[in-house]
Amino acid sequence: MSDILLVEDTASLALVYQEHLRKAGLASDHVDTLKATAARLEQMPPRVVLLDLQLPDGNGLDLLKECGAESPAAFIVITSHGSINTAVEAMRLGAWDFLVKPFSEERLVTTVRNALERSELRRLVAVMQEDLGRERFHGFIGSSLPMQAVYRMVEAVASSQATVFITGESGTGKEVCAEAIHKASPRRAKPFVALNCGAIPHDLMESEIFGHLKGSFTGAIAERKGAAREADGGTLFLDEICEMDLSLQTKLLRFLQTGTVQPVGSARPEKVDIRVLCATNRDPWAEVEAGRFREDLYFRLHVVPIHLPPLRERENDTIEIAEAFIARFAREEGKAFKGIDDDARALLLAHPWRGNVRELQNVMRNVVVLHDGPTVTADMLPPQIARDTVIPAAMPRRRASDKGTAASATEDTGDTRQLWEIERDAIEAAIAAKGGSIPKAAQQLGVSPSTLYRKRESWIAEGKLGPAD
Repeated sequence: MSDILLVEDTASLALVYQEHLRKAGLASDHVDTLKATAARLEQMPPRVVLLDLQLPDGNGLDLLKECGAESPAAFIVITSHGSINTAVEAMRLGAWDFLVKPFSEERLVTTVRNALERSELRRLVAVMQEDLGRERFHGFIGSSLPMQAVYRMVEAVASSQATVFITGESGTGKEVCAEAIHKASPRRAKPFVALNCGAIPHDLMESEIFGHLKGSFTGAIAERKGAAREADGGTLFLDEICEMDLSLQTKLLRFLQTGTVQPVGSARPEKVDIRVLCATNRDPWAEVEAGRFREDLYFRLHVVPIHLPPLRERENDTIEIAEAFIARFAREEGKAFKGIDDDARALLLAHPWRGNVRELQNVMRNVVVLHDGPTVTADMLPPQIARDTVIPAAMPRRRASDKGTAASATEDTGDTRQLWEIERDAIEAAIAAKGGSIPKAAQQLGVSPSTLYRKRESWIAEGKLGPAD
């Protein structure tokens, strides 16, 4: 069906309009009644509707009243009366533009093209609003732009059969990502089998993946199906793939190329239908260059890469995830927690989260288990959070020429400090004035508390701030 629907009951005019559009490279469909128009709109809405108002079974304004403002189609009203009142009424009811008979070929084509462009812009805006509004996605929590990109990538690859290679630091949610791909795929009703290659002894890995027959080796007291055959029809997720022994990598490559598995002790290969996803917290190409990962297997697996950003790069996701964990653990433990106060939020945002979401999960469980109350406060957080993010406030070292504020740096006093020194002194003075409270100092300075935490952390690391300053 075409993107353009022409609603015109005069056959000769319909032919003329369609020919004008055809010459401009615009295909159109034609109906001649309101009933046929309504049926088409319900079945598959076009992007543009050229709507004549005077039709055998009613007035086109009635159709606009029903669906004009709500329809994804852009309506262009055609009228032979030239009444300004009719045009105004049509626009009020949701029409995008109007044409008064008789109109030129150029006017028709230009109006339709503009309507098509408007329709496409509306579609793109709707998609972007839907994407940017997603705070949860198949197990993920977070509305940050980096995660919106991950969500779109998952949606794009879900229906494919291509192998996906997921990378990211420990605790970023690589298995969650693999499950999201499976849940969004046509294989969602079939098994999702996850295997951690780093948690299984090398001499048992082949049996874990491909299975074994009873008596095939010492200790094989029963037949084992293996992860590949258990995932038949579904998805096999190989986590920490770079931990796999080189000898087994050869067999995995053969399995990926042939789609067959051969259990240990069996002489007969078996065909399986699975999609393989894999993940690692290492740099896979660095592993190839170091000789620990086969290059041919890398290129066979690294078809569609997805990188999960660390929590410290996910903007306000830290708070969204923390609140979700608090709500979940409070239900489990029968606690009264409902939210997180501003000081605790500032600490959570400033913390580096080297363990990523897994570390945040453990911290929130610690808080809920050991405390209770309506709100999580900064003093409820484990000591390491304060140790890693809060620096004891200290008065900055002053020169005799300083007057106690950063403004003195602009006076002709011989003060030739660099910009970062002026900024440091102003921030430290504000913190001291607020009794050591970084959140209160941030409010006075008109910045986010996390900005102050990060600046002070970088100054400490560079030796530009310390107890003596």
